[in-house]
Amino acid sequence: MRRALALFLFLPLAACGFHPLYGDVKLAPQLSSIYVEPIPDQAGYELRNSLIDLLRSDGVEGGKTYHLSVRLSDSSQGVALQNDAAITRYNDTLAASYVLTGSDGKEVTSGSLTSLSSYNVATSPYATLAARQDSDKRAAQDLAQRIALDLGVFFRKSRP
Repeated sequence: MRRALALFLFLPLAACGFHPLYGDVKLAPQLSSIYVEPIPDQAGYELRNSLIDLLRSDGVEGGKTYHLSVRLSDSSQGVALQNDAAITRYNDTLAASYVLTGSDGKEVTSGSLTSLSSYNVATSPYATLAARQDSDKRAAQDLAQRIALDLGVFFRKSRP
């Protein structure tokens, strides 16, 4: 009886057109055929490595159908003050603009994304530096996931 009820409840989902993006075996070869160009700066290094992992690419330019170039810009803003006007918390904004080009050099798709991360200022300069680097790393990984998702959605929509 439970099986029949579960089947009855999930039957309408079969016609809704929902298809999972992840685990699509037809999408994986397209994503792995993207070469991610080097991105300057430490956050760019983290972003590129995360993208290579998420796209399941090998990081080698040869034989790739697409090239992904990413431009990063970052800004930092103090958001919390103590009584002596010392800043105790920063918000870092990491913005990425990406362009995916085909092997012929023509733009296939592009987009812009922004990620916000925060860190606290510690009494130790080293601890503050480590907190900022971790904050930048988290923002770069977030951007990588979102870029990979955008590219997956693009390829899924463009596929017949």
